[in-house]
Amino acid sequence: MSATQRQKQFDRNRSQATGGPARSQTTISSSSGNGSTNANHNNNSENTKNVVSPKQRKLQTSMERLQVQQPNVSRRGAGSNWTAATGGDPSAGSAPLTKSARTRLKKKAQRNRYLAMDCEMVGVGHNGQDDMLARVSIVNRVGQVLLDKHVKPRSEVIDYRTSVSGIRPHDIANGEDFAAVQDEVVRMLHGNILVGHALRNDLAVLSIRHPFEHIRDTSRYKPLCKLVSNGQTPSLKRLTMAVLGQEIQTGEHNSVEDARAAMGIYNRVAADWEKYLEKKQHQQQHF
Repeated sequence: MSATQRQKQFDRNRSQATGGPARSQTTISSSSGNGSTNANHNNNSENTKNVVSPKQRKLQTSMERLQVQQPNVSRRGAGSNWTAATGGDPSAGSAPLTKSARTRLKKKAQRNRYLAMDCEMVGVGHNGQDDMLARVSIVNRVGQVLLDKHVKPRSEVIDYRTSVSGIRPHDIANGEDFAAVQDEVVRMLHGNILVGHALRNDLAVLSIRHPFEHIRDTSRYKPLCKLVSNGQTPSLKRLTMAVLGQEIQTGEHNSVEDARAAMGIYNRVAADWEKYLEKKQHQQQHF
């Protein structure tokens, strides 16, 4: 079965489970053209010729010679010197952003409002049973990598878990200090929605917290778990195949790939997910 067929099958299952047609992630907004009516007014006037005496013409010529040439205040003509040409102070601040620049900044802010994170860990402690951070990756809503760093071990590594983590000794030997990476992650996540799978483990290994209402954990979204794994906690691999029709984790895990998969799953059901949370919040307020 192809990826497209798997996605269609997932949509049919959602439709049967919710009693209505599955909603697509993207909403196409239709735009209508605005008609404008232009009225043309023709004003006819007679041109009068001014009779100038030779003395007045001489005086006028002298004044024109003494007149100081005004600067070019056309922005297109002045180019990068537009601020100086208009008498402005370049150090007082940059010119106002254009509409297209404001639109680009707004889209970028929206993309970075939702961030997906995944961590790879190695084993420390007795028999390597305890987890220690080895790699952390963060992507935005369109899958662009914003952070991907290996972390220097803080204690002796007993088990690199390479077959699963993909981590080898040389990967973390020259990694960055844990505290520096931790601070960078905290700053990046602050005020944003965090997406991921089994995020409790990732947050624990980073020794950080994130507001519960700003977490979207694909392993804990009940409607999705019920649809895919009959109410049991599904693996990210199984979810990705069922929802996106893609196969991941065929060998060693990759934290960037896993973060993108979690974000892809969220994007696929985001509308339903947010409505589900709003409904739960509304019910809690009445108890």
